[in-house]
Amino acid sequence: MIKLPEKLYQQLLEHVQDEFPNEGCGLVAGVIADEEIEVKEVYTMTNLDASAEHFTMDPKEQFAVVKEVRNKGYDLIGNYHSHPFTPSRPSEEDKRLAYDEEAIYFILSLKDEEPVLKAFSIKEQKKVTQIEIELI
Repeated sequence: MIKLPEKLYQQLLEHVQDEFPNEGCGLVAGVIADEEIEVKEVYTMTNLDASAEHFTMDPKEQFAVVKEVRNKGYDLIGNYHSHPFTPSRPSEEDKRLAYDEEAIYFILSLKDEEPVLKAFSIKEQKKVTQIEIELI
């Protein structure tokens, strides 16, 4: 179970809506305790690809965020990106590029009137497991 504060969900949502029609992306940090994960920070990143179909995060921004996450004593939970025109599920490219089996991949679909956020664990670049998100 992932606990996501409403204000952080809104921050994430506003970011990907601002990036539309391109994919928005970023990193997610927080606290991992047993089977429960609490999101404490959402870090918006630049999509260097400026594409509606894929993203590449700016490495300089990533390093700065990792340093800040460590300084705050949080865990780097994973990353997020939007699917402007497709459902909230990992694409074949998402699965192929999922090298970190410990990371959680948050995908926010904007294809319907109501945005849909889902989170996934991707093992061996194939086995996809959805993780429940609770807005708090």
